[in-house]
Amino acid sequence: MTNHRTTPLLLALATATALTAAAVPAASAAPAEPGRSGTSAPRLDWRPCAKPGGPAIQECADLPVPLDYADPAGPQISVAVSRIRSDRPEARRGTLVVIPGGPGGSGVQRLTQKGAALQKQLAGAYDLVALDPRGVGGSTTASCGLAPEDRHLTTLRSWPGPGGDVTGNLARSQRVAEACAANGGAVLRSFTTANQVRDMDRLRAALGERRISAWGVSYGTYVGAVYAQTHPGRTDRWVLDSSGDPDPRRVARGWLANMGEGADDRFPDFAAWAAHPDRDGQGLRLARSPEEVEPLVLSLADSLDRAPRPSTTPGVPLTGNGLRQALQNALYGDSAFPGLARLLLTLRDPQATPVLPPELAQPLRDQDASQTAAVICNDVAWPLPSAADQQRAVDEDRARHPLTAGMPVNVTPCSFWKTPPTTPPVRITDRGPSDILMIQSRKDPATPHSGSLKMRQALGKRAVMVTVEQGGHGVYLGNGNACGDAAVTRFLTTGTRPARDTDCPN
Repeated sequence: MTNHRTTPLLLALATATALTAAAVPAASAAPAEPGRSGTSAPRLDWRPCAKPGGPAIQECADLPVPLDYADPAGPQISVAVSRIRSDRPEARRGTLVVIPGGPGGSGVQRLTQKGAALQKQLAGAYDLVALDPRGVGGSTTASCGLAPEDRHLTTLRSWPGPGGDVTGNLARSQRVAEACAANGGAVLRSFTTANQVRDMDRLRAALGERRISAWGVSYGTYVGAVYAQTHPGRTDRWVLDSSGDPDPRRVARGWLANMGEGADDRFPDFAAWAAHPDRDGQGLRLARSPEEVEPLVLSLADSLDRAPRPSTTPGVPLTGNGLRQALQNALYGDSAFPGLARLLLTLRDPQATPVLPPELAQPLRDQDASQTAAVICNDVAWPLPSAADQQRAVDEDRARHPLTAGMPVNVTPCSFWKTPPTTPPVRITDRGPSDILMIQSRKDPATPHSGSLKMRQALGKRAVMVTVEQGGHGVYLGNGNACGDAAVTRFLTTGTRPARDTDCPN
């Protein structure tokens, strides 16, 4: 579920009557303590690891963690962690963990991308840390041995065939599940939200912190909510940015199902942009009115279903599902609108050769595709409907949400997964300290506002939610809404939240 500017004045104008001091005491450092497993907290040997575009003071280390927390003295694997220490020790109040989205997002990479902005916003209040979840980036990985054609984004996402046919999806889902069972082993089976939470708490202990703060985005909000539910006494100031429905019966499956509504909520922003007269001067105007844009996109996707267009990437044509996936990606942020418009304009010219967006031009690494599938399938058991019931569900969803063409409710490898979870997902409740700030776009293509309200309801008195009218996915330091950015910064630096749920204008 993930891709990745503030003035206090705008925050004051938006929430002047709603703010109240709710300061949370600083999380104090303490000697390393035993983790939940009973083993001593490991030592972290930090080394410089500055990356292009990231802070010069970034450090990295490797955190040993049990392959199976039920056997803490058994085999160990490695989790890559990174840190940007506070550059103002006198202002430091604790540690902030940056929790990536996904599943499959790299915390180390996100820290590199957002580290400088966080340093500026938080003014030295925190050491900034992150980890690569098991299976990601510099952490221990596993492979299912998937064929390249099963690792493209358009096949990892269960886009139906032309006309909504699910036959290919059923065969591919079973093939992927069997490959993961045959080749993934115990390491792949350990890729779960529960283990990411345990690893995060082991990192807390290794850092010598009694409590930590966190900023989780997209899937990272679910990780953060599970941590807050299972370790309530170890949370300091907690930010959940772009949340989904935490219903334990529909973890991941419900998130996917909601994407049809999310696309419907967000697409009007692109349509208005693409039909605006300002696009004339940029050579990017697609239509005279916003109402004409969706029929254009649907027509082009249908034509590509019938006759895929050769692209500038040899051997990888642009299909209807490729265009639909490009649309989904572009809806995450306004900055992607021009690229999508250029692609659509190219497709209107029968002589032009489309240039694929980079994420569509080649398959994912086997390790990355395997990790993404494994987490959502290991977390919760998925139903296996009959082929007829699956086709009926896709047909109904295609009619209801044409932009997503039935993908959100289609079959995935999880329905054929060979190792169902032994324990149910954590139920998120209102039991625990009131130290959570949720921030959410009202027009989010991946985690729609309606789903975030389910998280808000589950957390009850523990949380306050700020809804941002600016569309997109990933709000804080992501979409340019100064009011939303300031609300999060104020909470993390002072502990002050709005007194009640509130809105930020666009």
